[in-house]
Amino acid sequence: MSGGRAESLVRRTAAGAVRGAREGDVLSWKGIPFAAAPVRDRRFRRPIAPVPWPELRDASGYGPMAPQRILKSMEVDPAIGLSEDCLTVNVWAPLGASAAVAAGRPKPVMVWIHGGGYFQGSTGQRFYDARHLAANGDVVVVTVNYRLGALGFVDFSSFSPSTGDSSFGHGFDSNVGLRDQIFALEWVRDNIRAFGGDPGDVTLFGESAGGACVIALMASPLTSGLFHRAIAQSAPVTSIYGQERAATVAARFLDIVGIAPGQAQKLRDLDPFDLVDAGAELIHEVSSQVPGTLAMAPVQGDDVLPDYPLTVFREGRAPAIPLIIGTNHDESSFFKLMRSPLLPITTESVERMFVEIANDRPEFEGAGERITGAYPGYPRRRAPAEISRDAGFRMPSIWLAEAHSRFAPTWMYRFDHATPLLRVTGIGATHAAELAYVFGSFAPWGRDLVFRLGGRAEAERVSRRMQARWLAFAHGRAPDVPAAPDSSEADEAAVEWPVYDETARSTLIIDRDDAVVLDPDAEIRVAWGPEILAFR
Repeated sequence: MSGGRAESLVRRTAAGAVRGAREGDVLSWKGIPFAAAPVRDRRFRRPIAPVPWPELRDASGYGPMAPQRILKSMEVDPAIGLSEDCLTVNVWAPLGASAAVAAGRPKPVMVWIHGGGYFQGSTGQRFYDARHLAANGDVVVVTVNYRLGALGFVDFSSFSPSTGDSSFGHGFDSNVGLRDQIFALEWVRDNIRAFGGDPGDVTLFGESAGGACVIALMASPLTSGLFHRAIAQSAPVTSIYGQERAATVAARFLDIVGIAPGQAQKLRDLDPFDLVDAGAELIHEVSSQVPGTLAMAPVQGDDVLPDYPLTVFREGRAPAIPLIIGTNHDESSFFKLMRSPLLPITTESVERMFVEIANDRPEFEGAGERITGAYPGYPRRRAPAEISRDAGFRMPSIWLAEAHSRFAPTWMYRFDHATPLLRVTGIGATHAAELAYVFGSFAPWGRDLVFRLGGRAEAERVSRRMQARWLAFAHGRAPDVPAAPDSSEADEAAVEWPVYDETARSTLIIDRDDAVVLDPDAEIRVAWGPEILAFR
């Protein structure tokens, strides 16, 4: 490590040199542009290479967040601005990573896609501080900003000119948020060696919408060779819609902002925060009218996603790479707490969700009664929220794991750990609760509300085990090691984690003590039956 103290903070990318900062046992570079600013004629278009910078660029601070309305719960530094010019990456590398490249031993790379329902979030959130992950795991970590909301996940391509070259001007591209992520992965391929990483050894991981993007990118023909393992945390993998429905959503967005379909190019003249506010109205309207669906999400039917991801996986056309996938025990309590319309958490909205499913697919008439009957206490108690959790996250993840396990090593988990405060309040292991465990990014002592009733030492032990598994996986090993790679102490609470298959359905339950359970909640899984929520 003594040589690491003198390690240069300057790295050269294809677009120019950047100077980072030292953070304990890692070096970091933040706010590095991986694409040109998607503004004016580039708004709603696929990303292109950034304009090179001739001078040394400061990379000690995060780049701007994509335009959005910031929630207090996001825990983001207020000094970070908001701008359409948001296409940046951040890199953390352990000390000595450059020397490892010179010696022919570049570090494994982990690339993170943040969540936020496709309309919120930023790599600058406290949870995604990757310094501990990089230092503990001897890996290079990259986190990616991408376009959100209407700017990234409303598909206006149906309003592009039908003839002529639409590379500029009035043309609109589809799936530009996913295209940003693919472009960032290409940046990793072309530049990460300068930071000590191995472009041939990349693990892509993400949570919530970011986890669904991981699955979509696995199903995309445009990502071949860009990553080699994947982790999908709490991924709504079936919330991907067809072009006809996407065109309807885009037309409604134009109605909201008062633009005629034949003048869709005027979208480029609007203030980005007017687009954000119109997007909020659209989100609430769509989720209220058709519970369980999203207004903004990836779209099937273009060169990015020719087919629905679940179809691709079921037919064995996804890359046969190792996959970890799982959900949290109490996903829906977060949406209830935040009064979010994204999940149907009331009895009325749950039953309307099943009515809409049957309207779309008559073969599932009566499925709602069968499914709700498998939940004790329905319609009272917590049952509606549990149904919503399973509809949005748990069952789609099981269907995906079933499909992929036929062709490649697959591991399934359920995160159950909650601090005493979260247990007492009934929030439990809610949506996104595992993020601080994966990144080791708990707030400093005395400043994290979730530990008001204690439990920090236990949570840190769970975090070390969870990190050890994720990091072992990123190093190409099975995620069942009992301790971190550089630790001499075995964790007695860790257990071997078998691969998932459709017979045993071995699932790792992550809690105070880890446990492997065969086919947890089997009666609920059976009641759901086939993939009734897919392809809506």
